[in-house]
Amino acid sequence: MLSAFTFADVSQSEKDALVALYNATNGKSWNTSWNMDQPVSDWYGLTIENDKVTAVNLSFNNLSGNLPSEISELKSLKVLNLSFNKLEGELPSELTSMLTLEELKLFSNNFSGAIPSDIGKLANLRTLELYNNNFLGEIPSSIGNLTKLDTLILSSNRLMGKLPSSISHLKSLKVLSLFDNNLLGTIPSSIGKLGQLEELILSNNAFYGNLPGELAQLTNLKTLLLSNNGFKGNYAALKGKLPNIIDFDLDEVNIKGSLATLDAEDDNDD
Repeated sequence: MLSAFTFADVSQSEKDALVALYNATNGKSWNTSWNMDQPVSDWYGLTIENDKVTAVNLSFNNLSGNLPSEISELKSLKVLNLSFNKLEGELPSELTSMLTLEELKLFSNNFSGAIPSDIGKLANLRTLELYNNNFLGEIPSSIGNLTKLDTLILSSNRLMGKLPSSISHLKSLKVLSLFDNNLLGTIPSSIGKLGQLEELILSNNAFYGNLPGELAQLTNLKTLLLSNNGFKGNYAALKGKLPNIIDFDLDEVNIKGSLATLDAEDDNDD
């Protein structure tokens, strides 16, 4: 006897969106493909709740091609994880209309172009991981609207420009990783407002100037990686003010500079 659940399925518009994703990313060559003759509820990598697709997890699945704009028709999607694939091209502007998204994981692909300037519309995002791609341009200032964000990882791209001051609005942020880009400028003192921050990774950029003393306010920091920039400051004194620090990297010149400063302070005390 067939149960009522046999007939439970997603709407035609959501199915069309999934088919568009399949076609745009060479679905026949996926490691685990979809059988279009089977009900959507049997398709690999999907989570369906109340006849709505709420998660698409297709990491490590040999997707290639572009992310289609039709993806935005998944109106209840909370998780989109397409990491470790071969996707390329720009992100569709329609992506920023997916207001239910909580996790957007597109890392380790070949995406290019700018991060959408209105990414700040995705107000429910908790995780934004775009690292290991070829994203260009500046970090959009609208990113400061993502006040629920706890993880922001944009490392290993080709991002440039300054760190937007709006980042100081991300009061829930625990991980901020921007290493291996072309970012420059000074670190705004307002970064001291990110009281939940546990990891701050800025290595391998073109930042310069004095480290803001406000970094010492980030008492939850466990990881602070700053090497291969043009920073100045007394690293050793800063490290001494961070009670939970575990990983702390220094450039050779800063180690010597910090030790020299400490020696001078010791001499003055005598």
